[in-house]
Amino acid sequence: MKHELNKNLKLTLMLVALSIVVLLVIFWTIEYPIRIPNSHPRAEFMGPRPSRPTPGDIELFYTVKTVISSINVMLLIFLLIGYIDIYRKTKSEFTIGLLIFSMTLLLYALSSNPLIHWLFGFRAFGLGPFAMLPDLFACVALSILLYFTIKY
Repeated sequence: MKHELNKNLKLTLMLVALSIVVLLVIFWTIEYPIRIPNSHPRAEFMGPRPSRPTPGDIELFYTVKTVISSINVMLLIFLLIGYIDIYRKTKSEFTIGLLIFSMTLLLYALSSNPLIHWLFGFRAFGLGPFAMLPDLFACVALSILLYFTIKY
C-alpha cells in the first residue's frame, strides 16, 4: 500500500512539474514570439522562394516545438532520476546503458529546443510542421519509456 502511495505521489509531482514547465514555456512564447526573418543571409544561393505560408503558421509550429521539446527535457530528467534510483538498488550494467542513453537524449532535447537557440542568438524559420514532428515522436517514445520505468 505504501509503495503504491509513493508511486502515486511521484506521478503527481511529475505531472505538476510538467504542467508548470508547459505553462512557463507557453507564456514565454507569447511574450517573445518567434519571428520569420525578412531575408536569409544566404538567400541569393537558395534560388527563388516558394510561396509564403499563412502568416502566423510558422510561429505556431515553433511554439508547439518549444513546448514539446521542453516536455521532452522534463521527461528525460525524470527518467534519469528513475534510472539513478534503479542503479543504486541493482548495480546493473544495463541500467548504466539506460543512463547513458537518457543523457544523450537529454542533450538532443536541449540542443533542439528553440529556447536554447534563442539564447544563443539564432532564430528558427522555414520548416513548418516538420520542425515539431521529430520532437513529437520523441515525446511519445519518452512517455512510454517513463511509464514502464515508473510501473516497474
